[in-house]
Amino acid sequence: QVQLVESGGGLVQAGGSLRLSCAASGRDFSINAMGWYRQAPGKQRELVASITTGGSTNYADSVKGRFTISRDNAENTVSLQMNSLKPEDTAVYYCRFTIWRIYRFESLEVWGQGTLVTVSS
Repeated sequence: QVQLVESGGGLVQAGGSLRLSCAASGRDFSINAMGWYRQAPGKQRELVASITTGGSTNYADSVKGRFTISRDNAENTVSLQMNSLKPEDTAVYYCRFTIWRIYRFESLEVWGQGTLVTVSS
């Protein structure tokens, strides 16, 4: 069974920075796409950024130029560097991995537990 553990959320003032990390643990799997999503109160969960195995990235328009996603394939981790934070970035942030279970020959989507980011004005 593959589990994701997130870290790095917290309270920051507008204009500040935070770095989120998400690590996968388990056995007999490989990771394809990695991504970060967020859900603000009363809103639907939305994609923030994603990164493929080869390192191609995709960002929501609202975070382009401020957030950077990166991955460490050797450590099975993905990070999200968030700069110039705004109050509207306040949300619970979730990581999501698309994994391949090697001996079960199946692809799964696995989510982290979520970490709260609060940006004060």
